[in-house]
Amino acid sequence: MNTGSTPILLVGRYHLEQVLGKGGMGVVYRARDLLHEQFGEPCSGVALKLLDESLSTCPDAHVLLHSEFVLSRRLRHEHVVRMYSFEVDTSSQLAFFTMELLHGMTLDRLLLECPDGLPWGELQPIALQLLDALAYAHQHKVLHGDIKPANIMVGEEGVRLFDFGLGQCIALTTAHLPSVSRSRLNAWTRAYAAPELLAGGALTPAADLYGVACVLYELAQGNRLENRQPGHRLPRPRQLPRRCWPALHTALAPDPQRRTLTVAELREVIGCKRPRWYGWA
Repeated sequence: MNTGSTPILLVGRYHLEQVLGKGGMGVVYRARDLLHEQFGEPCSGVALKLLDESLSTCPDAHVLLHSEFVLSRRLRHEHVVRMYSFEVDTSSQLAFFTMELLHGMTLDRLLLECPDGLPWGELQPIALQLLDALAYAHQHKVLHGDIKPANIMVGEEGVRLFDFGLGQCIALTTAHLPSVSRSRLNAWTRAYAAPELLAGGALTPAADLYGVACVLYELAQGNRLENRQPGHRLPRPRQLPRRCWPALHTALAPDPQRRTLTVAELREVIGCKRPRWYGWA
């Protein structure tokens, strides 16, 4: 495996095998935990994330990596990726963290196979598990910041939400984390980023709500919600029940002040089997 200038063995323990994915600031590898192998662990595979070489020389980039680890470690939920440890390889001066090795298919790959959207019977459980994970994160004062299909895995064990690299704590002063400007990395994914984020605004629960609503819209319609024109009336996605559309439409409001519901409330609507006698405009 060619890892460029990255050593194949880190801290004498983690043997890098292959690149699993690259994001706005990091690279994720599949790795073998040789210590676990030595003690006879049947499953020694882990995912290992370190900074992309283009960012490794930035003076505060390692703070972003540690911030992602700390934020994710706060979350112990069956549909959020599990963190293991944050470490530094002293010989190469590389910081990295290890986490659960996910098995399955990311939603962006799944969508390629479903150009007309997912049937409701398949879409609903994915939506509920994703909304459960995000609502849990918000309850624990953690914002994700980059909800998109490529950051959501679906496998035999259900949904896993991962990559909190652009996330932050809702109450930053209580997080005891250095404040780092993520906007300068220009890492927002435009198709899923709330308009206020693209305009330089702060990350909020309403911005996460918008991102997850874009993902659900795409799952139900089969194509991205892009190039929205002011005043343009959004069509109801073809695979979405009518009873769910008012709430999802509200979550997709370009104006954050008009997103008058929470992720947990959207989850309640998606999970409801009967029409509600109230809704959101």
